[in-house]
Amino acid sequence: MATIKRFEDLEIWMEARRLAVIIHKISIETDLKTDFKFKEQIKSSSGSVMDNIAEGFERDGNLEFRQFLSIAKGSAGEVRSQVYRVFDYGHIDEQLFLQLKNDYEKLSGKIKNFISYLNKKEFKGIKFQ
Repeated sequence: MATIKRFEDLEIWMEARRLAVIIHKISIETDLKTDFKFKEQIKSSSGSVMDNIAEGFERDGNLEFRQFLSIAKGSAGEVRSQVYRVFDYGHIDEQLFLQLKNDYEKLSGKIKNFISYLNKKEFKGIKFQ
């Protein structure tokens, strides 16, 4: 794996960002916009995925990064659960529901694989040099 110097270059961060934009659009373009508490909850959860990836990366330590990746993975699961509710409440159609569910499952898998990769690395981060 090439050395990545910015969290913006991480594939998992880019994917989390793309999905957060979709969730935001759903929150303003559908009837979800009138369910203020749920709208803010799902927007916060989707943003948390990308934000935790970024925060962990910026900590400069492998151990902390893995912890924040674990939190990001949990947030991805939270959004996936909320996507079920968005669908069940009639805010999105089945096609978009299935796409989002699949995309968040894939993202969770990529985060898990990245954590596994980091677990095998001897390098503990620049903080420990």
